[in-house]
Amino acid sequence: MPGKLVNITIVTEFLLMGFPDNWMLQKLCAVLFFLIYLTALMGNLLIVILTTIDQHLQAPMYFFLKNLSFIDICYISVTVPKSNMNSLIKSYSISFLGCALQIFLFTTFGITEYVLLIVMSYDRYAAICHPLHYEIIMNRHACVRMVTASWFSGCIYGSIHVAGTFSVNFCGSNIVHQFFCDIPSLLTLACPGEEILEYAFLIASFSFAFLCFIFIITSYVYIFSAVLRIPSAQARFKTISTCMPHLIVVALFLFSGIVTYLGTNYTSATSLNLFISVLYTMLPPSLNPLIYSLRNKDMKAALGKLLSGEVRLKI
Repeated sequence: MPGKLVNITIVTEFLLMGFPDNWMLQKLCAVLFFLIYLTALMGNLLIVILTTIDQHLQAPMYFFLKNLSFIDICYISVTVPKSNMNSLIKSYSISFLGCALQIFLFTTFGITEYVLLIVMSYDRYAAICHPLHYEIIMNRHACVRMVTASWFSGCIYGSIHVAGTFSVNFCGSNIVHQFFCDIPSLLTLACPGEEILEYAFLIASFSFAFLCFIFIITSYVYIFSAVLRIPSAQARFKTISTCMPHLIVVALFLFSGIVTYLGTNYTSATSLNLFISVLYTMLPPSLNPLIYSLRNKDMKAALGKLLSGEVRLKI
């Protein structure tokens, strides 16, 4: 029996059609995206500046936080500026190479952030469960190696998934029902059966991510066990308060990711799809600075010094 013929398309560009057709809604979304992007940019840049110039913010926790903020700036900058530019000039195309680059950068920064959050959970574990050896465990060289490993993991992940996604042939339409290039949306355009390799990569990635999540849970089991052994209620509260921002950020990052990949319909553009995508791509980078700043006395003190002129920014 002869095989079924498929119409393989040579794709040179994709059309990012993640916005609903309503013109007014598109403009409102563009304004909202810009405001969220500006908030994320200013908040994360402020944390990078404070943790760089203030001598009281040189502990490993703030070194990791500075890197997290830098990653968040890169993460949100991959998608929002291009999307807003498309809305302004009413051109929704992105080149094949541009789409591949966007997927690589988006996945690289996303996984780098996830691995860094795992490193930060280990930092909290070392600080609370092994306080006498903390400075030895989390010395400067160890911190740099951990951050380097986070970036290396992200780059490897991004390279694998770009190779897996663009190893397929595309059939029919080149319309991506998303406001940026992402893997699930592109796989809906692949010829039948050719997306198996990338799906295998995705399953392996989610399995590895789940093992990393177990590591975070295990770290906090030990942390809470150590906290419960502290006799003073005030000391217990103070200790656990140092972990709360990290726990909230991890929960926000994982929750938004799970909701996005389980709740999005990648074959059509709807207001719900747009809302879910915004939840994943913009909410964590814009809320992370707020979460870490509100409960941190040292950060608020450093900000006060900067605003009052006690600490000057050297250019």
